[in-house]
Amino acid sequence: MQIIPFQFNTSSIRVIDKDGEPWFVAKDVAVLLGYKEPRKAVLRHCLGGMKRPLPTTAGIRELVIIPERDVYRLIMRSKLPEAQQFEDWVVGEVLPSIRKTGNYGLSKIDWGNTSQVAGLLAQSIERVQEQDKQIAELKPKANFHDRVAVLDESTSVEKAAKIIGTGRNRLMAFLRRNEWVTMRNVPYQAKINQGLMDVKINPWTDNYGRLHENITPLVTAKGLVKLQKMWDNEY
Repeated sequence: MQIIPFQFNTSSIRVIDKDGEPWFVAKDVAVLLGYKEPRKAVLRHCLGGMKRPLPTTAGIRELVIIPERDVYRLIMRSKLPEAQQFEDWVVGEVLPSIRKTGNYGLSKIDWGNTSQVAGLLAQSIERVQEQDKQIAELKPKANFHDRVAVLDESTSVEKAAKIIGTGRNRLMAFLRRNEWVTMRNVPYQAKINQGLMDVKINPWTDNYGRLHENITPLVTAKGLVKLQKMWDNEY
Protein backbone atom coordinates (compact mmCIF):
# COMPACT_ATOMS: atom_id res chain seq x y z
CA MET A 1 0.00 0.00 0.00
CA GLN A 2 1.68 3.19 -1.18
CA ILE A 3 1.91 6.24 1.09
CA ILE A 4 1.77 9.58 -0.70
CA PRO A 5 2.99 12.50 1.43
CA PHE A 6 1.16 15.81 0.94
CA GLN A 7 1.94 19.13 2.56
CA PHE A 8 -0.86 21.46 3.70
CA ASN A 9 0.63 24.73 4.93
CA THR A 10 3.16 23.46 7.51
CA SER A 11 1.39 20.15 8.22
CA SER A 12 2.17 16.79 6.68
CA ILE A 13 -0.83 14.73 5.55
CA ARG A 14 -0.22 11.12 4.61
CA VAL A 15 -2.55 9.74 1.97
CA ILE A 16 -2.83 6.10 0.95
CA ASP A 17 -3.52 5.19 -2.65
CA LYS A 18 -5.79 2.23 -2.02
CA ASP A 19 -6.90 0.74 -5.34
CA GLY A 20 -6.94 4.19 -6.89
CA GLU A 21 -8.95 5.72 -4.06
CA PRO A 22 -7.54 8.08 -1.43
CA TRP A 23 -7.46 6.98 2.20
CA PHE A 24 -6.04 9.38 4.77
CA VAL A 25 -4.06 8.73 7.95
CA ALA A 26 -6.75 9.65 10.46
CA LYS A 27 -4.44 11.15 13.08
CA ASP A 28 -2.89 13.55 10.55
CA VAL A 29 -6.32 14.92 9.59
CA ALA A 30 -7.69 15.13 13.14
CA VAL A 31 -4.61 16.94 14.46
CA LEU A 32 -4.61 19.41 11.58
CA LEU A 33 -8.32 20.18 12.17
CA GLY A 34 -7.64 21.08 15.79
CA TYR A 35 -9.15 18.16 17.67
CA LYS A 36 -7.64 18.08 21.16
CA GLU A 37 -8.19 14.33 21.39
CA PRO A 38 -7.63 13.04 17.84
CA ARG A 39 -8.23 9.37 18.68
CA LYS A 40 -11.59 10.07 20.33
CA ALA A 41 -12.61 12.38 17.49
CA VAL A 42 -11.91 9.65 14.92
CA LEU A 43 -13.81 7.03 16.94
CA ARG A 44 -16.77 9.40 17.42
CA HIS A 45 -17.11 10.85 13.93
CA CYS A 46 -15.59 8.38 11.46
CA LEU A 47 -17.53 5.33 10.29
CA GLY A 48 -15.19 3.66 7.79
CA GLY A 49 -11.82 3.71 9.54
CA MET A 50 -9.58 0.65 9.52
CA LYS A 51 -6.12 -0.20 10.83
CA ARG A 52 -3.30 -0.93 8.43
CA PRO A 53 0.44 -1.61 8.99
CA LEU A 54 2.27 1.31 7.42
CA PRO A 55 5.91 2.40 7.30
CA THR A 56 6.80 5.33 9.56
CA THR A 57 10.06 6.91 10.77
CA ALA A 58 9.78 4.59 13.77
CA GLY A 59 9.29 1.49 11.63
CA ILE A 60 6.10 -0.35 10.69
CA ARG A 61 3.16 0.82 12.79
CA GLU A 62 -0.57 0.05 12.89
CA LEU A 63 -2.24 3.28 11.81
CA VAL A 64 -5.93 4.07 11.36
CA ILE A 65 -6.78 5.20 7.85
CA ILE A 66 -10.10 6.75 6.84
CA PRO A 67 -11.89 7.15 3.48
CA GLU A 68 -12.73 10.46 1.85
CA ARG A 69 -16.23 10.65 3.34
CA ASP A 70 -14.82 10.44 6.89
CA VAL A 71 -12.46 13.31 6.15
CA TYR A 72 -15.55 15.40 5.36
CA ARG A 73 -17.12 14.28 8.64
CA LEU A 74 -14.13 15.62 10.55
CA ILE A 75 -14.10 18.83 8.51
CA MET A 76 -17.79 19.48 9.17
CA ARG A 77 -17.32 19.24 12.92
CA SER A 78 -14.06 21.17 13.15
CA LYS A 79 -14.18 24.57 14.83
CA LEU A 80 -11.08 25.87 13.05
CA PRO A 81 -11.61 28.59 10.42
CA GLU A 82 -8.98 26.81 8.30
CA ALA A 83 -11.26 23.77 7.93
CA GLN A 84 -12.88 25.16 4.78
CA GLN A 85 -9.45 25.91 3.30
CA PHE A 86 -8.35 22.36 4.07
CA GLU A 87 -11.46 20.94 2.38
CA ASP A 88 -10.82 23.05 -0.72
CA TRP A 89 -7.25 21.73 -0.76
CA VAL A 90 -8.41 18.10 -0.49
CA VAL A 91 -10.96 18.54 -3.29
CA GLY A 92 -8.81 20.74 -5.52
CA GLU A 93 -5.36 19.16 -5.16
CA VAL A 94 -5.21 15.83 -3.34
CA LEU A 95 -8.09 14.01 -5.01
CA PRO A 96 -7.29 15.06 -8.60
CA SER A 97 -3.62 14.24 -8.03
CA ILE A 98 -4.41 10.67 -6.95
CA ARG A 99 -7.19 10.03 -9.44
CA LYS A 100 -5.17 11.19 -12.43
CA THR A 101 -2.49 8.55 -11.85
CA GLY A 102 -2.57 5.25 -13.70
CA ASN A 103 -0.39 3.27 -16.02
CA TYR A 104 -2.48 3.79 -19.18
CA GLY A 105 -1.14 0.47 -20.44
CA LEU A 106 2.51 1.58 -20.34
CA SER A 107 3.71 -1.93 -19.55
CA LYS A 108 2.75 -2.97 -23.08
CA ILE A 109 4.64 -0.19 -24.86
CA ASP A 110 7.36 -1.01 -27.35
CA TRP A 111 9.72 1.76 -26.30
CA GLY A 112 11.67 1.36 -29.53
CA ASN A 113 8.58 2.27 -31.53
CA THR A 114 8.60 6.08 -31.38
CA SER A 115 5.26 6.35 -33.18
CA GLN A 116 3.59 4.12 -30.60
CA VAL A 117 5.15 6.03 -27.70
CA ALA A 118 4.07 9.38 -29.17
CA GLY A 119 0.56 8.09 -29.82
CA LEU A 120 0.12 6.72 -26.30
CA LEU A 121 1.52 9.93 -24.81
CA ALA A 122 -1.02 11.94 -26.78
CA GLN A 123 -3.81 9.61 -25.57
CA SER A 124 -2.64 10.00 -21.97
CA ILE A 125 -2.61 13.79 -22.23
CA GLU A 126 -6.05 13.76 -23.81
CA ARG A 127 -7.37 11.49 -21.07
CA VAL A 128 -6.00 13.74 -18.31
CA GLN A 129 -7.51 16.81 -20.00
CA GLU A 130 -10.86 15.05 -20.24
CA GLN A 131 -10.68 14.12 -16.55
CA ASP A 132 -9.89 17.74 -15.69
CA LYS A 133 -12.93 18.84 -17.67
CA GLN A 134 -15.17 16.28 -15.96
CA ILE A 135 -13.88 17.26 -12.52
CA ALA A 136 -14.53 20.94 -13.25
CA GLU A 137 -18.08 20.19 -14.42
CA LEU A 138 -19.00 17.79 -11.63
CA LYS A 139 -17.14 19.37 -8.71
CA PRO A 140 -19.88 21.81 -7.54
CA LYS A 141 -22.59 19.13 -7.63
CA ALA A 142 -20.40 16.36 -6.18
CA ASN A 143 -19.03 18.70 -3.54
CA PHE A 144 -22.51 19.55 -2.32
CA HIS A 145 -23.88 16.01 -2.31
CA ASP A 146 -20.75 14.59 -0.67
CA ARG A 147 -21.00 17.14 2.13
CA VAL A 148 -24.70 16.55 2.67
CA ALA A 149 -24.23 12.78 2.60
CA VAL A 150 -21.94 12.87 5.62
CA LEU A 151 -24.37 14.85 7.74
CA ASP A 152 -25.82 12.42 10.26
CA GLU A 153 -27.04 15.28 12.46
CA SER A 154 -28.22 18.87 12.09
CA THR A 155 -25.68 21.57 11.36
CA SER A 156 -25.37 25.27 12.05
CA VAL A 157 -26.60 27.93 9.65
CA GLU A 158 -22.98 29.07 9.25
CA LYS A 159 -21.80 25.65 8.04
CA ALA A 160 -24.94 25.23 5.91
CA ALA A 161 -24.10 28.55 4.26
CA LYS A 162 -20.56 27.34 3.45
CA ILE A 163 -21.94 24.20 1.82
CA ILE A 164 -24.42 26.18 -0.26
CA GLY A 165 -21.74 28.71 -1.17
CA THR A 166 -22.75 31.89 0.60
CA GLY A 167 -22.37 33.71 3.91
CA ARG A 168 -24.19 33.13 7.18
CA ASN A 169 -25.96 36.51 7.25
CA ARG A 170 -27.12 36.19 3.67
CA LEU A 171 -28.50 32.69 4.25
CA MET A 172 -30.18 33.81 7.47
CA ALA A 173 -31.91 36.62 5.58
CA PHE A 174 -32.97 34.05 2.97
CA LEU A 175 -34.45 31.83 5.71
CA ARG A 176 -36.40 34.76 7.16
CA ARG A 177 -37.65 35.85 3.76
CA ASN A 178 -38.90 32.34 2.96
CA GLU A 179 -40.45 31.94 6.43
CA TRP A 180 -38.19 29.21 7.70
CA VAL A 181 -37.25 31.28 10.75
CA THR A 182 -38.83 34.23 12.53
CA MET A 183 -37.38 37.74 12.65
CA ARG A 184 -35.64 36.61 15.86
CA ASN A 185 -34.05 33.71 13.94
CA VAL A 186 -36.14 31.05 15.68
CA PRO A 187 -37.25 28.20 13.34
CA TYR A 188 -40.98 27.99 12.72
CA GLN A 189 -42.55 24.89 14.26
CA ALA A 190 -43.88 23.84 10.86
CA LYS A 191 -40.34 23.62 9.48
CA ILE A 192 -39.25 21.58 12.49
CA ASN A 193 -42.22 19.24 12.01
CA GLN A 194 -41.27 18.82 8.34
CA GLY A 195 -37.77 17.76 9.37
CA LEU A 196 -36.14 20.76 7.68
CA MET A 197 -34.98 22.68 10.75
CA ASP A 198 -34.01 21.90 14.32
CA VAL A 199 -32.95 23.91 17.36
CA LYS A 200 -30.24 23.79 19.97
CA ILE A 201 -31.28 25.22 23.33
CA ASN A 202 -28.56 26.71 25.52
CA PRO A 203 -29.82 27.59 29.04
CA TRP A 204 -28.03 30.27 31.06
CA THR A 205 -28.57 32.12 34.32
CA ASP A 206 -28.23 35.88 34.73
CA ASN A 207 -26.79 37.76 37.71
CA TYR A 208 -30.17 37.65 39.46
CA GLY A 209 -30.47 33.87 39.23
CA ARG A 210 -33.10 33.97 36.53
CA LEU A 211 -32.99 31.19 33.94
CA HIS A 212 -32.87 32.14 30.25
CA GLU A 213 -32.60 30.15 27.04
CA ASN A 214 -30.67 30.94 23.88
CA ILE A 215 -32.10 29.21 20.84
CA THR A 216 -29.70 28.37 18.00
CA PRO A 217 -31.30 27.44 14.65
CA LEU A 218 -29.99 24.30 12.96
CA VAL A 219 -30.48 22.95 9.45
CA THR A 220 -31.05 19.23 8.89
CA ALA A 221 -29.60 17.28 5.95
CA LYS A 222 -33.09 17.14 4.43
CA GLY A 223 -33.45 20.88 4.90
CA LEU A 224 -30.06 21.51 3.32
CA VAL A 225 -31.03 19.65 0.15
CA LYS A 226 -34.25 21.69 -0.13
CA LEU A 227 -32.43 24.94 0.63
CA GLN A 228 -29.89 24.28 -2.10
CA LYS A 229 -32.66 23.84 -4.68
CA MET A 230 -34.43 27.00 -3.49
CA TRP A 231 -31.16 28.92 -3.55
CA ASP A 232 -30.27 27.76 -7.07
CA ASN A 233 -33.72 28.74 -8.33
CA GLU A 234 -33.39 32.26 -6.92
CA TYR A 235 -29.72 32.90 -7.64
